[in-house]
Amino acid sequence: MNTDTIPETVTRILAEQALLDPEDVARDATLEGIGLDSLGLVECIFAIEETFDITVPFNANDPEAGGLDLTTVDSVIEAVRGLVKAQAG
Repeated sequence: MNTDTIPETVTRILAEQALLDPEDVARDATLEGIGLDSLGLVECIFAIEETFDITVPFNANDPEAGGLDLTTVDSVIEAVRGLVKAQAG
């Protein structure tokens, strides 16, 4: 996958789940701020895994437990970049 398209693709996935237009989702917005609850985040993670053919760790949403920071749109984008890079080896 072209890593240049990760920001747009992740933003689209988050926007779809939040029932927003991707243009209305700011990169510095919190997931809660765009209307995503914990169930919405789980749905987004499933879509991200399928779209990018990656596996998001079970504790992904708990940075204190070694997971990923999934609090803002930008942090989700960076997490996906890291996972895609790690999978590519």
